[in-house]
Amino acid sequence: MTDTDVQAPKIEFPCERYPIKVIGDAGEGFADLVVEVIQRHAPGLDSSTLRLRDSRNGRYLAVQVLITATGVEQLQAIHLDLRATGRVHMVL
Repeated sequence: MTDTDVQAPKIEFPCERYPIKVIGDAGEGFADLVVEVIQRHAPGLDSSTLRLRDSRNGRYLAVQVLITATGVEQLQAIHLDLRATGRVHMVL
C-alpha cells in the first residue's frame, strides 16, 4: 500500500453510539424534522443524545444524535432521506 492508498475505516455493526451530524438552514422545526427522519431508520433513538449548535451568525443549525447503527444500508438510507427533505446541506 502506498501513501496515496487510503482505506475507509472499518466499522463493526451493530455500532452503538454512532454519531450522525446534520447541518442545514436554521429555522422552525429543523431539529424536529431531522429527528423524525432518523427515527424512521433508527427507532431506538435516545433523544437525550440530541445536541444542537447554531452557527456563528445563526444562519445554520447543526443537529447531532447518537444511534445504534445496524449496517451500511441503514446509514445510506438515513443520508438519502435527510437530503431529500431539501433543508439539509450536509450529513456527517
